[in-house]
Amino acid sequence: MTSFHPQGAPSARAGFDLVRAALFVLALVALAALAGCANTRGGSIPYEVQNFGVPDRPSAAALEEDYRIAPLDTLKIAVFQVPDLSGEFEVDLTGNVALPLLGTVKAIDKTPGTLQAELASRLGEKYLQSPQVSVGVKSSTTRNVTLDGAVKYPGMYPIERPVSLVQAIALAKGTNEEANPRRVAVFRTIGGQRMAAAFDLTSIRRGEAEDPKIYSGDIIIVDGSRIKQTQREILSALPIIGMFNPYGLITR
Repeated sequence: MTSFHPQGAPSARAGFDLVRAALFVLALVALAALAGCANTRGGSIPYEVQNFGVPDRPSAAALEEDYRIAPLDTLKIAVFQVPDLSGEFEVDLTGNVALPLLGTVKAIDKTPGTLQAELASRLGEKYLQSPQVSVGVKSSTTRNVTLDGAVKYPGMYPIERPVSLVQAIALAKGTNEEANPRRVAVFRTIGGQRMAAAFDLTSIRRGEAEDPKIYSGDIIIVDGSRIKQTQREILSALPIIGMFNPYGLITR
């Protein structure tokens, strides 16, 4: 039997190859555009903040009974004879901690004793009979600067005196290959409220912008293509926390 080949088949194949080539070129253009966007300023955090104030003084009795829980503190919570509800939990930037059964619980500005009583009460209402709960602070951010996001070694670093933003980022061995140095957010507690300002690290390094002071208790997040989704959401939804802007107004 003789096979049959339609005369239009080669032409159709050539057309298909042209479409594939066009799609490939479009994909390259899209990737180039994304790469360009990844190294630009952006977001709702204000830049060029001239009056980004000095943070509140940390309590002299830190980690004592009247210590107030701060964002990014690590809490050690134990529920007697209930290991599934016990463990170490980090307070997020909005001041909340996610706990089994109870879900999101506000922890910021509460003493460990106050939070302990609240957790015992809430667990006793629905889940346990006379629960025994203990809350401790395993690590505190009030005497450290915290670096997170697109830096080589995220973590908390002790500082004895104020340092510059460039010096603080150097503590984490600099930014990584995924970083967007034009979008660096600094979170700070001023007047009992969490505020933030954005800085352009590229402009600072070129001498085009001032290198701001960083204080103990500050939290620095460097934007990047692979930072945690929770950090990205906080950077894009900052007004929930309280945003510091160049006009000295606090928006919510």
